[in-house]
Amino acid sequence: MDNFPEFMKRGVNRVPTLQQNTPDVDGYYYTAQDGSQMAFWTCSSDRISKEHRHDYDEYMICVAGEYIITINGKETVLHPGEEIFIPKGTLQGGRCKAGTRTIHAFGGTRII
Repeated sequence: MDNFPEFMKRGVNRVPTLQQNTPDVDGYYYTAQDGSQMAFWTCSSDRISKEHRHDYDEYMICVAGEYIITINGKETVLHPGEEIFIPKGTLQGGRCKAGTRTIHAFGGTRII
């Protein structure tokens, strides 16, 4: 597959631009009853994700492309099928290459 299925990309679930840490990515999210969320991101150009922290845990898996995540200053390269757990409060950022798709699970409400 080259893209997430259309049912995962409905307009009502689009991540607002002002809530993206990476400019020009296409993101969609879903919220569970407990407030935790899943987000699906597609990066169409090489981009940098600004450093940030969350007050909840995060799980990330690279579906396609390459994502270089920086956690507390240490870089880890994620290729398709590779995953990482980011504990709450951890300083994180990164870089994605064009064509990269990732899925994130947040232990709290990331997108409002």
